[in-house]
Amino acid sequence: MTFTPIDMETWHRKPYFLHYHKDIPCTYSITVSLDITVLKKTGVSLYPALLYLLTKNLNHYEQFRTAFDEKGNVGIYSNMEPCYTIFHKEQETFSNLWTEYSEDFSTFLARYKADLETYGNVLDMDAKPNTFPVSMVPWTTFTGFHLHLQKGYDYLLPIFTLGKAWEHHGHWKIPLAIQVHHGVCDGFHVSRFVESLQQDLHQFQP
Repeated sequence: MTFTPIDMETWHRKPYFLHYHKDIPCTYSITVSLDITVLKKTGVSLYPALLYLLTKNLNHYEQFRTAFDEKGNVGIYSNMEPCYTIFHKEQETFSNLWTEYSEDFSTFLARYKADLETYGNVLDMDAKPNTFPVSMVPWTTFTGFHLHLQKGYDYLLPIFTLGKAWEHHGHWKIPLAIQVHHGVCDGFHVSRFVESLQQDLHQFQP
């Protein structure tokens, strides 16, 4: 993993970034329904498969890997890993885990299972820098989901929230809420990401 600072003077998004970060700070969210019928038919565990596909597509686009480093520089991570939540039933709390991404799904799944086995009972919320947040609300579905972050205007990475899957006329759907920073990510970029993700879901093979 490397972090490459952006040269603001030559960055093509400089005026957009300054406008939506300094002049009119702006984040936005969109909720989509993904068709996961093919994925359900494979019988693989839903959560790690979705984490894998989110990470795969996120790593294709620099708009979803743009962030501030610890010194306040804007730059792009070469690759990202998913930081996801797991629920602790007894405490009714959650913890953050992250799993090293691999383009090979079976490798990623093995790493996910190993991380869950090793760290699943650790009550901790820490996450490392080159991760993006994914959470899931498996108890209910939704058509809209919005985060209200006090310091959200300085957070450039996307935030993903999944909900409960449901069946409709033989097709399985799942809601996905995506929150992004307008300074680095426009509607075109989110739409392209969703289209790419949906295509991978249609073609998924474990």
